[in-house]
Amino acid sequence: MLDHDQVRKRSHLCMINVGVCGEGNSSTRVSFHKACLAAIMSSRNETLCASRLAVYLVALAAVMAFFSVHSSCSLSTERTHLLNWSRGLDSNTALQGWNSMDRSPCSWMGVTCTSSSSSSPTVTQLDLSNLSLQGTLSDELFLLSGLRVLNLSMNALYGSIPNTISNCESLTSLDLSANELWGEIPLGLSRLPNLRYLDLSHNRLSGSIPAEIARIQRLQHLRLFGNFLNGTIPEELGSSETLQELSLFSNNLTGTIPASLGNLRLLTILRVGANELTGRIPPELCGCESLETLGMTQNNFEGGIPIELGELKNLSSLALWRSGLQGPIPPHLGNLTNLRTLALYDNQLSGGIPAELGNLAKLEFLYLYRNNLNGNIPWQLGNLSSIVELDLSVNEFTASIPPELGHLRSMQLLQLFQNDLSGVIPTQLGGLTLLKKMDLSYNQLSGKIPWQLQSLPSLERLQLVSNNLSGEFPRLFGCCTNLISLDVSSNRINGSIPEHICDQGQLTRLNMGSNMLIGRIPDGIKNCYSLTYMDLHKNRLSGMIPSKLLSGLSNLDFLDLSYNAFKGSISPELGKLKSLQGLELSGNGLSGWIPKELGCLSKMGYFRASGNALGGSIPVELVNCTKLLVLDLSNNMLTGFIPPVIFQLYELDTLSLSDNMLIGNIPSNISSLTRLLQLDLSGNLLNGTIPGSLGELTTLQYTLSLRSNKFTGEIPQELGNLLYLNYLYVDNNMLEGEIPKSFSNLTSLILLNVSNNRLTGPIPDIQSFKTMDISSFLGNKGLCGSPLLNPCFESPMLMNGLNSVPINHNSKAYTTVVMVMVAGVISATILCLFILGCSIGCRGKTNAALLHADDGSSKLADDFYFTKKPGFSLQHLMDATENFSEMYLIGSGASGMVYKAQLQTGEVVAVKKLESHRDDPGADKSFNAEVTTLGKIMHGNIVKLYGFCNHQKCNLILYEYMEQGSLGEHLHRSWNACNLDWEKRYDIALGAAEGISYLHHDCKPPIIHRDIKSNNILLDQNLKAHVGDFGLARPIDAPCSKSTSIIAGSYGYIAPEYAFTMKITMKCDVYSFGVVLLELVTGRMPVESEDQGADLVSWTKSNLESRRELTHILDPRLELQHSSIISEVLIVLKIALLCTNANPTDRPSMREVVCMLIKARNDQNTKQSIAHSMERFTISGLNISDISIKV
Repeated sequence: MLDHDQVRKRSHLCMINVGVCGEGNSSTRVSFHKACLAAIMSSRNETLCASRLAVYLVALAAVMAFFSVHSSCSLSTERTHLLNWSRGLDSNTALQGWNSMDRSPCSWMGVTCTSSSSSSPTVTQLDLSNLSLQGTLSDELFLLSGLRVLNLSMNALYGSIPNTISNCESLTSLDLSANELWGEIPLGLSRLPNLRYLDLSHNRLSGSIPAEIARIQRLQHLRLFGNFLNGTIPEELGSSETLQELSLFSNNLTGTIPASLGNLRLLTILRVGANELTGRIPPELCGCESLETLGMTQNNFEGGIPIELGELKNLSSLALWRSGLQGPIPPHLGNLTNLRTLALYDNQLSGGIPAELGNLAKLEFLYLYRNNLNGNIPWQLGNLSSIVELDLSVNEFTASIPPELGHLRSMQLLQLFQNDLSGVIPTQLGGLTLLKKMDLSYNQLSGKIPWQLQSLPSLERLQLVSNNLSGEFPRLFGCCTNLISLDVSSNRINGSIPEHICDQGQLTRLNMGSNMLIGRIPDGIKNCYSLTYMDLHKNRLSGMIPSKLLSGLSNLDFLDLSYNAFKGSISPELGKLKSLQGLELSGNGLSGWIPKELGCLSKMGYFRASGNALGGSIPVELVNCTKLLVLDLSNNMLTGFIPPVIFQLYELDTLSLSDNMLIGNIPSNISSLTRLLQLDLSGNLLNGTIPGSLGELTTLQYTLSLRSNKFTGEIPQELGNLLYLNYLYVDNNMLEGEIPKSFSNLTSLILLNVSNNRLTGPIPDIQSFKTMDISSFLGNKGLCGSPLLNPCFESPMLMNGLNSVPINHNSKAYTTVVMVMVAGVISATILCLFILGCSIGCRGKTNAALLHADDGSSKLADDFYFTKKPGFSLQHLMDATENFSEMYLIGSGASGMVYKAQLQTGEVVAVKKLESHRDDPGADKSFNAEVTTLGKIMHGNIVKLYGFCNHQKCNLILYEYMEQGSLGEHLHRSWNACNLDWEKRYDIALGAAEGISYLHHDCKPPIIHRDIKSNNILLDQNLKAHVGDFGLARPIDAPCSKSTSIIAGSYGYIAPEYAFTMKITMKCDVYSFGVVLLELVTGRMPVESEDQGADLVSWTKSNLESRRELTHILDPRLELQHSSIISEVLIVLKIALLCTNANPTDRPSMREVVCMLIKARNDQNTKQSIAHSMERFTISGLNISDISIKV
């Protein structure tokens, strides 16, 4: 029998033999347990029950003590590793609860420990996501060899990922997404055999994707999107048979999609969008039989959509938008019966919509907009019983809207705008009870607006702009709908405005302009407190302006009642509309005085009341409208003096007081208007001299008109400082003296009219003056020189060889000289007329014999060059413009005037008229070569150049006609003319950027535009951006010639380095484009006042530096109601600031700009990564990461 001492001795020996500090492994510990039990039970007969029980309890206590000590030793080590890592972080406030006094970390936040029957407890999970941790990933963290799950996502961790991560061989899930990690993907990841989930998305990782990742045999999810990875997609990934998700979108990957990916039978998600992938979409992808989500958007693929994609029976989402795809939509896509989203928009797809798409009964979202699709909209789309959003806008669909679309009872959005649809609006659409938005604008729809639409209970936005709709507007519209926005402008709707249009009290935007509405503004409007925008211009509304009704609309910020038949006076009640930013009253029959109460509208930026019968004086109270940009009171009966206080409206860019009865001098303090772009004081009774202070208005760009007044004295020399002025009119006054020689500085001047004055002396010898119409100089008996027919002679001496002989005006010699001169002029005139007649006859024969152009650039006659526009001659252009009459003038710029020419075929082209250099054949030859090069450019965002010819000392260039004019006109010419919401502005920005990028990076040789500005970004009927006006553009390696040697660029757009180097680079175009982006974001002109930096770039940066809140910078016309839109606007603002960096080397290339703009359209996390990506570029003195906006 063993006594107690013997029991303790045997137990002690057992513990010593195996060790208590964790030196033994699990098998040793099992042996220890068995040995101890055997020792205790070794004596059978000597042990009593009580003794055996005592021995067993002692042994059990020994075993528990062993495991406790061993576990404590292991967890203590892991605790040390975790503490060391957390202490090395820059910011670890969230980890303050990690107490160094704790023996075990298992109770710490984010730490999970596990154990099994064969192992002691160890740290197996570490989840510290979204805790604002800042710092690096040190090697200490990866000494946790038992770690299975590591999640550090959504923090601010930076630096590279250590290769020592390979120590964590037990890892099954690794999530480091949404941090700021950089460097390459470490090869150590490929040595994690148990890894199933790998997420490194939304970081700043670079380099290529390691092919070794394919060695991770159990990998199921690979998420690398939102980085800066480049190179190609490794072929080896096709051997990762366990892969279920491959997300590589939003990187800089190039090359083609490996066909080997078709081997991934278990793959359910494949997303490779927003890269720079090329080639064709491999048909082998049909082998991914489990695929549910396929996203390949925003790439540069070739060819069309493979028909094999129709074999992916499990596919629920197919997104191929903006990927350069061409050709038809395969009918085979109708086999994808599980499809819920089909997004093919922004491609060059052609042909019709396959009727087979009507088989997709589960389809919820169908986006085919902005393609070249044509034909009828198939009635089979009416079978899409699950459809929620259907967008077929901006295509070329014809015929009528299928009534079957009225069967789609789940539909919430229907957009068919900007097609060529005709016929009536189907009454069946009145059955779409869930419909929230319907846009059928810019088609050829006719007939009445169906009364059934007025009963749609969910309808919030209805847009029917620019159709041929007629008849009365449904009388009960607004009674039963939740209408927020109604726009039926530019139709032929008659009758009166519905009384109940705003019964539900939610209407914010009402536009019924450009119709045939009659009657009065209904009383129901007074209840429309939510209304912010009301446009009723160009109708036949009559009566008094119901000021008492309107005065209660406290939220109204825009009111346009122009071009109606309103009578009476402007009521002082309008002064109560404190939120008003734009007031348009032009073209009515308003009389009386302008009420001084309008001076209470402190937010008003636009006030136009031209074309009325307003009398009295200009109220001085308008000086309180300190934000006024446009003041147009022209064509009225205003009297009195121009109040000097008006010139304290320092924000003014347009001031028009023409055709009134104003008297007195022009106040000298007019020079305070340092932002003025156009000034028109013509047609008044102003007198005195023209003040020299007008020369201080150096921002004047469009027009300075002082014509038809009573000005006397000389034209001030100071007007020669208006370097950017296009049009100057001082005709029909009583001006004396000579035309100032300083006018030779006016290099931007297109037209000068000094006719019908008392001017004398020679017309300055300036080339642009010589090409102006002679009528601009007539009526001045003392003027001489070109373009007038009377030349200037040296007097009182007649130059004869090297000797000068004084002339006595009363002598016979003088009379003889004069007679000889007159005879010579008469003879020369007869000779010129004879030559002209012969020339016209020959030219007529030449025109009759013009050949059709072939596919290349063809020389049709000695001076005619065409690219691909056959079938008309110079005479056709002359006839179409009535010899380039001003009534066909649609635009002008530094390089020439643009005319609209409608040919006999009905086709419309734009003709630019530029100066020719007949005295320098080499210059015209260089010009011809440059335009021929530009004529070969074929890109969807560049204006097509049809051809050019030389004619009568000028060059004529034939361009594609743009129906919607220029971006600059939409943004700046008129408040109510700007219908550009952020969606359209973004599309215009991206389109223009892609056009410029094509010039820079895809043309051989590259082409620098040299004059990028908003007025040179033209918009077609669908508001698609086209970069135009290549009057200054030239290939990058072309020698400088007269056609390209003038100052490059326009005021406000010129890169700062150009002033010092006089050298144009691609980065100059980038700078100019950045200014255009700022115009789109701020709505402001590129030129600002001197005290704010004289340009929009300086104004923006100074405002950002002084104020961190951005509401005051952004265009108030933008409806910034959603955080996603605000984020996008901020990103575009940042891109603009990058482009306008003072240091050209710090500006991105246009290709990078396009990439950043495209990525700005992704989800919120992608937007965050884009913001991070911009930190690669430096903006001196400005921390753009610390700007905010109030929603």
